Amino acid sequence: MAIRDILKMGDPRLLRIAQPVTQFDADELHLLISDLLDTMLAADGAGLAAPQIGVDLQLVIFGTDTRNPRYPDAPEVPKTVLINPVIIPLPASENDATLLEVEDWEGCLSVPGLRAMVPRFARIRYIGFDQYGDPIDRTVEGFHARVVQHECDHLIGKLYPMRVRDFSRFGYTEVLFPGLDAPLDD
Repeated sequence: MAIRDILKMGDPRLLRIAQPVTQFDADELHLLISDLLDTMLAADGAGLAAPQIGVDLQLVIFGTDTRNPRYPDAPEVPKTVLINPVIIPLPASENDATLLEVEDWEGCLSVPGLRAMVPRFARIRYIGFDQYGDPIDRTVEGFHARVVQHECDHLIGKLYPMRVRDFSRFGYTEVLFPGLDAPLDD
């Protein structure tokens, strides 16, 4: 139960591929999850991945509510511990098999002070496990889908700038959004 240092872009540990979690409901795992949650909440983040605190495990946490000052207009995303996740892009609707990508602003606690327009699948299914080894299987869209994809990218050594297509829409938060009181990093 501690607030851990968040690694910053440029640290080679952020580029590694995380290893699967093999032991569920273990004291060490619960302690790691507690540290991730404390660290995410202290930074007002929407999510945090174990690699961001230097732990090479396929573990992400995420979730927001209306009290998060950095996301006051975002829909609530349930607090979730997701282990060994798999993301499956889904068509935007049942009538159209096209995989729709949507661009929106993203930031990252590992890339502080910067934001960019990042393409993500509009609708996804994610599966994995919680800390007890119980299965998770959800179909989500919008902000929820974006947060999950962003956090899971950390498990494959990807930071959001690696997904940016148009660098004219990438810059410092204070320049892009003058007068904004709080940074918008995820």
